[in-house]
Amino acid sequence: MARLPDAFIDDLLARTDIVEVVGTRVPLKRQGKEYAARCPFHDERSASFTVSPTKQFYHCFGCGAHGTAISFLMNYDRLEFLDAVDELAKRVGMEIPRETNARTPQQQDDSRDQYSALDAATRFFQKQLEGNDKARAYLDGRGVDADTRARFSIGYAPDGYSALKDALGKDERRMKLLERVGLFSKNDRGHVYDKFRDRVMFPIFDRRGRVIAFGGRVMEKDDGPKYLNSPETALFHKGRELYGLWQVRQANQKIERLIVVEGYMDVVSLFQFGVTQAVATLGTATTPDHAELLFRNAPDVYFCFDGDAAGRRAGWRALESVLPRMKDGRQAFFLFLPDGEDPDTIVRKEGAEAFDARLKQGTPLSQFFFDELSREINLGTLDGKARLAERAKPMLAQIPDGAFGDLMKQELARLTGIGSTTTAAAATPRPPMRNNAVPAQKRSLVRAAIAILLQQPSLAMNLDGHHAIGGLRLPGIELLVELLNLVQQRPDISTGALLEHFNEREEQAALHKLAAQALPGDEAMWAQELQDAVLQLEKQLLQQRLDELQAKQRQQGLDDTDKYELRELLKARATLRL
Repeated sequence: MARLPDAFIDDLLARTDIVEVVGTRVPLKRQGKEYAARCPFHDERSASFTVSPTKQFYHCFGCGAHGTAISFLMNYDRLEFLDAVDELAKRVGMEIPRETNARTPQQQDDSRDQYSALDAATRFFQKQLEGNDKARAYLDGRGVDADTRARFSIGYAPDGYSALKDALGKDERRMKLLERVGLFSKNDRGHVYDKFRDRVMFPIFDRRGRVIAFGGRVMEKDDGPKYLNSPETALFHKGRELYGLWQVRQANQKIERLIVVEGYMDVVSLFQFGVTQAVATLGTATTPDHAELLFRNAPDVYFCFDGDAAGRRAGWRALESVLPRMKDGRQAFFLFLPDGEDPDTIVRKEGAEAFDARLKQGTPLSQFFFDELSREINLGTLDGKARLAERAKPMLAQIPDGAFGDLMKQELARLTGIGSTTTAAAATPRPPMRNNAVPAQKRSLVRAAIAILLQQPSLAMNLDGHHAIGGLRLPGIELLVELLNLVQQRPDISTGALLEHFNEREEQAALHKLAAQALPGDEAMWAQELQDAVLQLEKQLLQQRLDELQAKQRQQGLDDTDKYELRELLKARATLRL
């Protein structure tokens, strides 16, 4: 993905009013210098969600959600980063610049033409459905009503080899465009013909509601492959997209769960019966990109597959993709249906409530994990326990740090007896290690300086010579120096833009918590406190170097250069009255 210049992101956030962006989606009430509301990202009765117009970021003291206008659109509207940036840029009338490895304006124009061609094809297929008795009868037989057909823009590709080509391929440019978006095939002699013929057509939408590809389904069992999907194109990568996700977003203001099924008709039928959280992979197993996309949209994900061997293999592949993304708060479940049934047939026979009841009986990921790995292993023997541990440990190591990973390891220890002593010891809190060289007050000094910078970044412009403190061996000192350098390079940077720089870095959460704190005093007091903090850190650096030279003097002696440096440091210490 092309990287956008930092200066552009700074300017975009500076021009964007986060209160306006959030306020159009969440009712805000003014509270002093900030605005408050009930958090849109978790259920709560009191307003713990705050938006700061001065800092240009939001923070929830309940669930910890935080970020800038960009991350708000990503989390609330469920947009990708570039889509969120594009949305904000349009609001403030900015053009998105691209670096040398990004798409050229000509390529961007070509993308717009491709979206236009796919939209025209969608309308063509819909119109063909209106006039085809066979396709309408098929959908009637499957119980797909007019509203559902419209919601999914379902259409029909006529039989024959040139219906779409004759209707839309009116010149050479349009022909090439339609070929690039995957609507034509070509035989060995170079003859171009319609890819989709005599199939019910299911447009595939991206996360902004634009058609990027199609899936076509036969109406008779013996008419070729059941589903035929568009090939991979510049706009469509099947391993990154989910059929029905756009419709799920439109139907649910807050998505509590997502149900992953195998076919387009499964999604459509579930929607028809009121289960509006279903999505499908596009003729491929669940990929890591799918897993990340699923959890970005919902905390709970249900994988619903056939109960045969193929279905269980699909479930295991889904687990392998999901496991490295099982952060605390996320849950995954697996539902395997009876032989000969799929979500489409089940929801027709039993209705939405019964289908929901089945989901509630789904197997949690933890149980499915150990059940599958233990299959054909005799846990009553030492050999069997060793084999389970050998299989499980590499997979458990992929789980992010947190309670879920710890509990999974404890369960492995319970089943095998391996590592139980270690696990118990790890669970026992240890007293903090003492470090005479870095007392607690020194650690808090760095933290205080960072907190002030996050309140008012421009205060860093009043500092001179702060680069030297980077050699100080204190926790957080590298982060402080990075913040100071950032502000020196970008003097007008806001708190929100500063935080955006650390997006997806491990320091991000801690920085947002510090930025959300209300510091006592005013800007003048913060400026003085920051000056004093940096001065104290410079003194500590001087003493650190003195200690090093004096230790070297005792152990091996000093050369002339070291002796000169020691004399100068002692003079400086006397001047500073250390």
